[in-house]
Amino acid sequence: MIKKRKTNRYTEVSALSQHICMSAHKARRVIDQIRGCSYEETLMILELMPYRACYPILKLVYSAAANANYNKSFNEDSLIISKAEVNEGTTLKKLKPRARGRNYLIKRPTCHITIVLKDLSVDEEYEKYKKYINI
Repeated sequence: MIKKRKTNRYTEVSALSQHICMSAHKARRVIDQIRGCSYEETLMILELMPYRACYPILKLVYSAAANANYNKSFNEDSLIISKAEVNEGTTLKKLKPRARGRNYLIKRPTCHITIVLKDLSVDEEYEKYKKYINI
């Protein structure tokens, strides 16, 4: 089932990465640190954190900023991370041979990460425009 996400299409841009080979708990530890930060601050935080989950999240933030720049012509100076969520994905299961002909199940968890960037300058102009129309 595909779920539609409600985003403000005028001020928000999103990027989604699926089937990343790490547990959702470890990715959430990093995502909680960057939620609500500006774009430049997020890049500094992710480059300096010592966790393995930082690299795929950094690539996803770069991708979301490139989407904002290319598709909507947003300026990177006024972008903030409005939503960042991590969902559990499928679990890869492999069998490892053990002694006496038995086997052992190895589980590799995956996760899906969604990052939504909001442009504050466009958001303020859009709110002024909506108030002007309602008057």
